[in-house]
Formats: sequence, structure tokens, C-alpha cells
Amino acid sequence: MRILVVGAGALGGYFGGRLLAAGRDVTFLVRPHRAALLAQHGLEIISVKGNLQIAHPPIVTADKLAQHYDVVLLSCKAFDLTDAIKSFAPAVGPQTMILPLLNGMLHLDILASHFSAENVLGGLSKISATLDDQGRIHHLSTFHSISFGEQDGTRTPRIEALNGTLSAAGFDAHLSDKILAEMWNKWTFIAAAASLGCLMRAEVGDIIATGAASYAKALLNECAAIGARHDFSQDPQSMQFGEKMLTEAGSTFKPSMLRDIERGQRTEAHHIVSDLLRRGGDLPTPILQIADMHLRVYETRRARESGA
Repeated sequence: MRILVVGAGALGGYFGGRLLAAGRDVTFLVRPHRAALLAQHGLEIISVKGNLQIAHPPIVTADKLAQHYDVVLLSCKAFDLTDAIKSFAPAVGPQTMILPLLNGMLHLDILASHFSAENVLGGLSKISATLDDQGRIHHLSTFHSISFGEQDGTRTPRIEALNGTLSAAGFDAHLSDKILAEMWNKWTFIAAAASLGCLMRAEVGDIIATGAASYAKALLNECAAIGARHDFSQDPQSMQFGEKMLTEAGSTFKPSMLRDIERGQRTEAHHIVSDLLRRGGDLPTPILQIADMHLRVYETRRARESGA
């Protein structure tokens, strides 16, 4: 099974590198700058799960992409999705499976509008990783997993084949019969976490120290209510996990979207917060609405100051 990994950043580089080291047929679609770094330094992963150094990973740039692949593994930032689609479109044929690891649900609609709904699988990843200035991938946690499946939950021959390819490849791979529900579970939590952190501009421990636990719980409940409206109710275990993460005294947890704001970078707020709020319709979501406005004001100011 031929796999095209779009990008060789923290996520794509990590999972693609593990697949490559496990003997899978992997090619990285990269931009010229990343191609030069990989040619010079190779692909390096630093991880408690085992370091990895691949001297000459197979790479291709968009202008040289001219054949179809069996799988396109997509892990770009949501705001880069349109450009990413243009770059990997020549790799998508009628039988190609696109496995997106983006947050939220909007990307499923966007991908289906450019290709076919049959091309697009459901998927999500759980990993904490980052790139350093030299392009090395630092795995910052003990968890590294991909969940995937047909959107309707069926066990098709192609999804079973993909399961065989992703299994025993140096990370945890989970074939799910309820992948959309899993995606909604993750979306509910990260939307609440991002909204809370960006409103308060602080780590969870500092927020809770002010007595704001009730706001954290209310925000999580607002997000969960939107999922329930679309028949994706949060399971009790996920709600307990989310509440613990957002109300734990002394916690240093800080959502990645807040880190983006602190660095003055673009955020995924439109896909994670605004789109969730839109799907809520007339549900009462006052805290989420304030968070959405806060993030939209930030993006407006950032775009003006950067000249974007």
C-alpha cells in the first residue's frame, strides 16, 4: 500500500517516519524548504518511545507529483487545508483513501467537495509533538496513536487493508467502527479547552486558583450540548476526562491554541470554535460565543498587523 504523507512536520513526520521505519511504502510531500532540510539532515525523531534517524527519507514536491497513491495521510493545520489540497490533488485517484488527522469536522465537508465523499475517511490522532529550529521532531508525551475508520462505520476490505498497514508500525493504531463519534468527543474537549485558555490567557491551574471552575464546567457542557444536538453525545468517560483536565488544581495544561496566540501566530479557531458554535444553532452557548468573538478579534488584529 503506497502512502503519501502530506508534510513532514511534527505529526506527519512522526507517523510517516514510524511507518517508513517499519518498512511501509511512504513518500513525504514537502515544500522546497523542508525538502532541503530533509536532504541535508534527514528525518530525526526524538522520543521516549525510541529515537529514529532516517538519512534519506523519500520525498516529492508538488510540482513533481504525478501519480496516484493508495493513501494520503493529511495532518496539516486547518487553515492550510486549501493549499494542501492543491498540492496533493494529483495523488488522488478514484480508489485513493484520504486519512485526515485534523481537528473538528469542517475539513470532511471541504475534502468531500474537492474530491468525493467516498475518498474521505474519518480519523484523529493523539500525540504531543513539535519541531525544533533544526527540523527535528520532538515527541513530548508517551501517547502516540491514530484512530481511523469509514465514516459510516462499516468494515470494508479497504479499511481492513489499511488497518493491516498501520498496525505494528511503531505507534498505536485503532480501527474504529464509530470514528465520527470519536472525532466529536475530541472536538468537544479541544473546543472547550481552547476557548477557556484563550479567554483567560492562562494555564488551567491559574484559572482554577481564581475560583473559575464553574465556568470551565459550563463551557464544556455548552460544547457537549452541541454534539448531542447532532446525535453525538459525549460518553461519561470523556466528560469526566474533560472536566478533570479543565478543573485540576495546579495543572500546567495549556491548550495549543493559546500557545499560538502567545506567539502571535494564526490559529485554528475558525474550524475548532466558530464552526462548532455555528452547528449549535439556537442552543444557549453564552461563554462559547464570547470565546468565539475573542478569537475572531484576535485574528482580525493579527491579520491587520501582519499585513496578511
